[in-house]
Amino acid sequence: MGSAPSRPLIWLALTGAVAIISFAAIIIKLIPAPTAVIAAYRMAFAALLLLPFAWRGRADFGKIAGRDLLLSLLSGLFLALHFLTWIGSLKFTSVASSVVLVTTNPIFVGLGTRFILRERLGRALLWGIALSVLGGLLIGYTDFQFGAEELKGDLLALAGAVMASSYFLTGRRVRQRLGLINYIFIVYGLAAFILLCIVFSTAQPLSGYPGEVYLLLFLLALGPQVLGHSTLNWALKYTSAATVAVAILGEPVGSTVLAYFILGEGITLLKALGGLLILAGIYLASRAEG
Repeated sequence: MGSAPSRPLIWLALTGAVAIISFAAIIIKLIPAPTAVIAAYRMAFAALLLLPFAWRGRADFGKIAGRDLLLSLLSGLFLALHFLTWIGSLKFTSVASSVVLVTTNPIFVGLGTRFILRERLGRALLWGIALSVLGGLLIGYTDFQFGAEELKGDLLALAGAVMASSYFLTGRRVRQRLGLINYIFIVYGLAAFILLCIVFSTAQPLSGYPGEVYLLLFLLALGPQVLGHSTLNWALKYTSAATVAVAILGEPVGSTVLAYFILGEGITLLKALGGLLILAGIYLASRAEG
């Protein structure tokens, strides 16, 4: 078994993953398709892209313990529900509000890490969580609205944060024993199956969209999912779920900047200050883990 990667390499990988994931909300906003259809295509394309690698190591699947398989399937359920709720939130509220709320998952991951996984959270990591969450709230402050549609979007994004937290906590436990490809292929495959069942049961159209829509769906799977989320799952073997969750708080910074240039959503002084606080929180978290 090879040695664990260095701490700088882990954080470099997390930074790259978050940069790629930041494009997800922008791509989703540009896709004129129902929520479940977008989520189903994202996970189905991701599973298909991983199929050749999973097939190469197919012998390892028979060695997976029943408990690890069950936890992997549970993680797939959490992932499906995360995308169903979070992508749905983007139909009702702005990119900044949605991404800020869905990245409040360090609060839930921190609590779960302490009380479920029984892992101790250091003071620096707690400060990193606090600063990052405060920064995220500042970024979304000017976009928070209290109409019925916006409120629905906010609640869906918060539900997405809870599901993402459950996904990371479960992944943290399983990834200590299960290889990356084995784990993510099971998780992505089950998430795709669940979402496709929802699409078929609600008679939502999977076809009939312009060609550029399928291209965007493929890019959503290749970039944010296969490259971005898979890197996060890789990191879960070597660092805590709380640290990965704090690193993801860089997503509001990237998404807000991209939304400004691509979707014309404005950047305010509070959003810039929030971005600095998030980066400070990520720095503290990296020092704590180092």
